[in-house]
Order: sequence, then structure tokens, then C-alpha cells
Amino acid sequence: MTSLRTKGVGISLLVFLLLAFGCHHNTPAAPPPPPPPPTPTAATPAPTITLRAQPGTIDRGGSTSLQWTAQNATSVTIAPGIGDVAAAGNRSVNPTSSVTYTATAMGPGGSATDTARITVNVPAATEDRVPDRTTPKVTTAGFGDSVKTIYFDYDKADLKPEEMSKLQANASWLKANPSSRFTVEGHCDERGSEEYNLALGDRRANAVKEFLVGQGVAANRIMTVSYGEERPVCRVESEDCFSKNRRADFRESQ
Repeated sequence: MTSLRTKGVGISLLVFLLLAFGCHHNTPAAPPPPPPPPTPTAATPAPTITLRAQPGTIDRGGSTSLQWTAQNATSVTIAPGIGDVAAAGNRSVNPTSSVTYTATAMGPGGSATDTARITVNVPAATEDRVPDRTTPKVTTAGFGDSVKTIYFDYDKADLKPEEMSKLQANASWLKANPSSRFTVEGHCDERGSEEYNLALGDRRANAVKEFLVGQGVAANRIMTVSYGEERPVCRVESEDCFSKNRRADFRESQ
């Protein structure tokens, strides 16, 4: 009887152990912690530059000083006509006509620019030769009062619609006075380089000539010349003044 009881206890213990080991599951390993965020780095600073002209207005033949300072730049260039320069410095310049200088700073953080405008006062042109006073000048009566100046938009050589009535009146007077020979003079305001404004003045003078020829004025009566920005009628730096200098004048040939 004791043996049977002992066997029963042993079987029960065996069943318990089997159930215990059968129900046991391996606990999965915990995932590794996320990597720490990257350490922020300072942004590369952008270049800065300042450019000044002292003085900003000179007479033709005079000089002025360009002064500049750049930071966070690996190269600095000044145009027109100067090229690569140190990060800070000054340069004496003597432009013959009004000009805008542009300084550009380049660096790992990008680029920056600054400008300085120099206004050159140009004296009114004078004749180098002594006029021949033995031969009287022959002029057509009413030329100066009847043939009107034509004006242009900024940086344009197109004839403006509001100037057409003056152009047609000019053509009518010139056709009625066929003995009059004349020059169409192209002029510009001071903005832009001397070379550019000479070319622009030439286009303006020729635009007027082409119109007059199209209206029946003989081409061999008309000469053209460009003075660019050299002969302004107004020297104030304002749009009203600039508009008066963007023009085509008429000068009767002697």
C-alpha cells in the first residue's frame, strides 16, 4: 500500500515538472537603446561686404577713393576695371564718366555684394577751333523754334507714342524747308558706362533719322552723332532730371 502511494507521489511530481518546463518561454532580449542625436554644428556664416566712395561726386579729371571691408570671405572682386582685391582696403580711382562700382565677396557661406556710385561732372563741350568769322552763317529761319527735341524712356531707343506728334510736326517742317541740313544728336542720362551710353545715344539718333526718312525727308540731309552722357542739360540726380537728358536734339548744319 505504501509502495502504491509512493508511486502516485512520484507520478504527480513528474507531471508537475513536465508542465512547469513546458509552459516556460524564453523572454526576448530588450532592443538596444537608440543612438544619441548628433551634436549640432554651427552654420557657416555668410560673407558680408561694404563699399563706399569718398567723395561720391567729382569733376572730370579729379579722383576719389573706394573703401571696402569684407568678412567671412575667401575672395573679393571689384568691377569694373579693378579685379581681385584684399578683404579690406582702399583704391584711388579717376573715372572719366559717372560709374557704379560693384564689390562681390565670396566664401563658404555664400556671396554678398555692395555698390558705390561715383558721379562725374562733365563741363559743357567747347569748340577747339576758332570759328571762321569771315563767312556769315546761313541758317533757316525758324529751325530752332520749329524742330523740337524728342525724349526717350530709360535705357530705350524706341520712339515713344507720346512723342509721335512732335516727330510728325518736325518732319512736316523739314519737308517744307528742303534746303535745311541738320544733325540729330543722341543723348543719355548718366547711368551706365560711357561706352554703353555712346552706343545707346547712337541708336536714339538713328531711330529719329529713320522715322524722318520714312516721312519723306531726304536721308542725305541728315547726319547723326552720339554724345552719350557727355552733354546733359540737367545735373541733379533725380528721375525728372534724368528724363530731360534722355533725348535727341536737332542741330542745323552750317
